[in-house]
Amino acid sequence: MFLLQLAVVVLLVAATVVALAVQARRQGTEKARDRTLAVAEAFANSPGIVEALDSRDPTAVLQPRTERAQERSGVDSIVIISTDGIRYTHPDPHKIGKHVVKADPYKEAVRGKTLTDTEVTPLGLSVFAEVPVFRPDGSVAGIVSPEVRVKKVNEAVQGELAIIFGAAGGALALTASGSALVGRRLLHQTRGLGPAEMTRMYEHHDAVLHAVREGVLIIGGDGRLLLANDEASRLLDLPADAEQRQVTDLGLPPGTAELLASGRAATDEVHLAGNRLLAVNVRPVHRHGGSAGSVATLRDTTELRTLTGRVEVARERLQLLYDAGVRIGTTLNVVRTAEELAEMAVPRFADFVTVELLDPILRGEEPTDARTEMRRTAIRGVRTSLPFVPTGELITFAPATPQMQGWESGHAVLEQDLARADRWRAGDPEWARTVLELGIHSLISVPLQARGVVLGIANFWRSEKESFEEEDLSFTEELVARAAVAIDNARRYTREHTMAVALQRSLLPRGLPKQSALEVAHRYLPAQAGVGGDWFDVIPLPGARVALVVGDVVGHGLHAAATMGRLRTAVHNFSTLDLAPDELLARLDELVAHIDADEAAGEGEGEGVTGATCLYVIYDPVSGVCNIACAGHLGPALIHPDGTVTFPDVPVSPPLGLGGSLPFETAALQLPEGSQLVLYTDGLIENRHQDLDAGLGLLRDVLSHPGRSPEQTCQAVFDALTPERPSDDIALLVARTRLLDAERVADWDVPSDPAAVSQVRADVTDRLETWGLDQVAFTTELIVSELVTNAIRYGTQPIRLRLLHDRNQLICEVADGSSTSPHLRRAVTTDESGRGLFLVAQYAQRWGTRYGTRGKVIWTEQPLHVAAAETGAGLGDNLLDLWPDTEL
Repeated sequence: MFLLQLAVVVLLVAATVVALAVQARRQGTEKARDRTLAVAEAFANSPGIVEALDSRDPTAVLQPRTERAQERSGVDSIVIISTDGIRYTHPDPHKIGKHVVKADPYKEAVRGKTLTDTEVTPLGLSVFAEVPVFRPDGSVAGIVSPEVRVKKVNEAVQGELAIIFGAAGGALALTASGSALVGRRLLHQTRGLGPAEMTRMYEHHDAVLHAVREGVLIIGGDGRLLLANDEASRLLDLPADAEQRQVTDLGLPPGTAELLASGRAATDEVHLAGNRLLAVNVRPVHRHGGSAGSVATLRDTTELRTLTGRVEVARERLQLLYDAGVRIGTTLNVVRTAEELAEMAVPRFADFVTVELLDPILRGEEPTDARTEMRRTAIRGVRTSLPFVPTGELITFAPATPQMQGWESGHAVLEQDLARADRWRAGDPEWARTVLELGIHSLISVPLQARGVVLGIANFWRSEKESFEEEDLSFTEELVARAAVAIDNARRYTREHTMAVALQRSLLPRGLPKQSALEVAHRYLPAQAGVGGDWFDVIPLPGARVALVVGDVVGHGLHAAATMGRLRTAVHNFSTLDLAPDELLARLDELVAHIDADEAAGEGEGEGVTGATCLYVIYDPVSGVCNIACAGHLGPALIHPDGTVTFPDVPVSPPLGLGGSLPFETAALQLPEGSQLVLYTDGLIENRHQDLDAGLGLLRDVLSHPGRSPEQTCQAVFDALTPERPSDDIALLVARTRLLDAERVADWDVPSDPAAVSQVRADVTDRLETWGLDQVAFTTELIVSELVTNAIRYGTQPIRLRLLHDRNQLICEVADGSSTSPHLRRAVTTDESGRGLFLVAQYAQRWGTRYGTRGKVIWTEQPLHVAAAETGAGLGDNLLDLWPDTEL
């Protein structure tokens, strides 16, 4: 830097000296020209000059005079020349009389012109003047030519060189100190880098700027392009003279030009430039509080956008697979699972989806035959007009179709362009033409297979999206594989559910027994997710009474159904003993405890029955009394004849198997005729969306409608309370009470006297005649006679006889205060007694004993539809069969 400044100073000094020399020479020449011209004019106009020129010897006259004038005027010489060019005077006498060398100035002066001229001689620069001397008549008599030599330039400027060199030295010292300061500052800013290093760095940065794969633009505050690297020129297709031009004049897209010219900050704004997508970043540059311009960078994101699109497609497919894993197979229903597969794929992957399954799969069975006939199970599409066979129809695919190719290979088959798929069109040309007319152009057919077994076919069609590609096959197979596992799980569940339902149905009542005490209607709905252990029953009891039972075994599946069957059987068996409700539940509780103990002793091989509940009701149509006992179950609802609904207070005991030594209690309700007793399980009123109190309130509202039949009540309750997909079994039993007409009931107090038996027979015969039952009078007399005689002989007071005329049977009941139980036996030949009860068993349809709080009741039932002739005809033979022939 210092040497550069020194060179600059030297050049400045040299230029100054030269300028001074030139100026001095020019000024000296002008001064000499003026002097010579003045001397020449004065001498040419001096007195006697013309006469001297016209004299015979002009030299003699004029030479002295020119010498004197030369000394006085300070010129170097005064030469007088004749009009012929001959010198009259000259400082050198040898040149007098000789002709002048330069003819041009001389000739001009002869013509009367005054002029000056310069000439470089060995002695230096000389200035001449040529002035004509005119005669009075205007003719030229001669020419006066003085000469002045200009001094050397160095002599002219010598006085000023000291000043020039002094100023140059001061300037040099000032620049040296400034260079030192600037150099130190530059070294500080460049961190000690020298000029060579800075040069290399600049060259490196320049090379990087133009080699980088990112466009760089520097734009001034006035919107002019100051710099553009090679990549920016390529991306924006800039002209060669783009720099220093306005950005808006470079032919850029309007949006891009506006952004670059505005100088506003931008981050990764995408702009279309030709066929490229550019990500533009702009950062303004501020200086001294104002805007000095901006720097913009450009990136070509066209390939990145394509790659990003592929990544987005992959992400969407992963999301679709994840959603499929969550949403397919939520119901364990084969048809619904196939529909969920179709719903997942439309419209996110395909425009239309059809699913066909083998018929055994829909029934929950394994496909055992080689038939490929399938049933259309699900259809989904982006449009309502579908050119496909509707659901539920059987379909047989031709061997060359993609469906059968996938069936045989076990892999997805792609038909990228259906218009060119000859084998696909050959299967059904008319249908194929319809499909193509609707714009469907691409197909992927994938076999649904799980555990190595093909379950069906899933077909993916596109009409609005681009055609399927080879890379879609693996994704489709993965999606269908997940759905196939869900369908197979649903199939296996369907099979197990069907078996459980079949078992459950076989264990539940298939029909209600005939009886006249109650008008009964029922509903049963198994859980959607699996059968449970809810059950109900209607059991006729002696004396025209009826038992109503509702129970629930906690849990689902085969075990719950089997347990329910065991408990229902036990209730039936205990009911034959004609036990009171509390005693029956006590025995049932003991049975459940024994079952649990036995299964626990079997090293946990079986499941217990804990969690079972039961509600047992006995209704007597003679008295209208209803006796209720409950073991952990919900109490009944009672609909009065006027429509009022109440929930009677029923003593609740622990569920079966958990009661221990706690006794069960019975509640007695007096029911008016026409009341409706509603028994139900908790699945009806309680679920995850509704608590118990809300369910009971809703049940009360539904039941509060008088005049309904039990069947109508059941339907109304199911319509209002059952969910679409129940999570628990629901059992509902509605019974409307009837009362037996008092005219059809007859009873007598019997004294403990055998003689009273004849009177009792007579009274019974009279009552049977009143009822129009003469055809059974003889049989009834025999039964009454035997039962009353036994009561008098073996029982205790009080003894009562009651006849009940039901609509299809005659009931005879003999009660006494003794608890001894009669037993049926065959009398041997030597016995004189023991044949009476045998006769009763032979001529009654049923007979038995029930015990009360005081004593027992022996009862018989006789069917009224048996003809009297048949009864009488067989009676004698049966009596004779009791004794051997030898005894007769």
